[in-house]
Amino acid sequence: MSNLARIRQAAGVLDGVARRTPLLSSPFLDEIAGRRVLVKAECLQHTGSFKLRGAWFAISQLPEGDRARGVIAFSSGNHAQGVAYAARAAGIPAVIIMPQDAPALKIANTRALGAEVVLYDRATEDRDAIGAELSTTRGLSLIKPFDNADVIAGQGTVGLEIAQDAAALGIEQADVLVCCGGGGLTSGVALGLSETRLRARPVEPEGFDDVARSLREGKIVHNAALTGSICDAIITPAPGQITFPILAQRCGPGLTVTDDQALQAVALAFQRLKIVVEPGGAVSLAAALFHPALVEGDTVICVATGGNVDAAMFTRALTTLEG
Repeated sequence: MSNLARIRQAAGVLDGVARRTPLLSSPFLDEIAGRRVLVKAECLQHTGSFKLRGAWFAISQLPEGDRARGVIAFSSGNHAQGVAYAARAAGIPAVIIMPQDAPALKIANTRALGAEVVLYDRATEDRDAIGAELSTTRGLSLIKPFDNADVIAGQGTVGLEIAQDAAALGIEQADVLVCCGGGGLTSGVALGLSETRLRARPVEPEGFDDVARSLREGKIVHNAALTGSICDAIITPAPGQITFPILAQRCGPGLTVTDDQALQAVALAFQRLKIVVEPGGAVSLAAALFHPALVEGDTVICVATGGNVDAAMFTRALTTLEG
């Protein structure tokens, strides 16, 4: 089965499960960016992010016996909630490994969805090692947040929807900016767009641009730090072994934005589109608004990937409008 065929299979499985999120627009945002801006509002997805798509499809593809024993995942919060939601719907146990500094809302929501949460220090502990040990000792199936072919296929349904909606709007060519951590969504979107002239491009926070640097150097490179940005949802050590070859083959150059620009994008998304987006889910919009010279075409499409933001951080973002 080809990558695109697998994404179409995932779309069938997710039909009636995942929300088909809209493409939103505002003339005020168009004026700032100097072109038409369309925002794919995955912050309106169940659990508040696109992660439900990949989690649901990956769990659906497990052999029945493995699925019954339960699943394990590691995440700063959005993948955690997606896996917890899908596991609860399937009636199976879920253990989620989360960093201690993850937003309290994300930890609370994951527990509320019925998952067992195991906290770790992302600066001193290896989440992959913790996940591998728990997976082995408890017989749980590990659902990785991005380096998993079924997760990538599920996330790729975002790309399929963008391709279909862009065609309906008569958009033949555009950059599609995607908030990028390990590359699961970005690679999935790139594959989902593979029969179009739309080009996926990863967007990351300044100082945590491992994907952009990896694309420039033609090999996987790592971030020097694992903490230090408010964009917690997309801070990862490096692109994945599965995702990077897809990114290298199918994506345009990466973009980076500052934390302040991400905060401004959060505020503008609320003010002009009436949606709530977390900083890590707003970097794509920030790139479109504040780095327009680096984007090609008359239209830019931004994926607003998640909306799970604490009240304090959201309030901080809104203060950027006061100037």
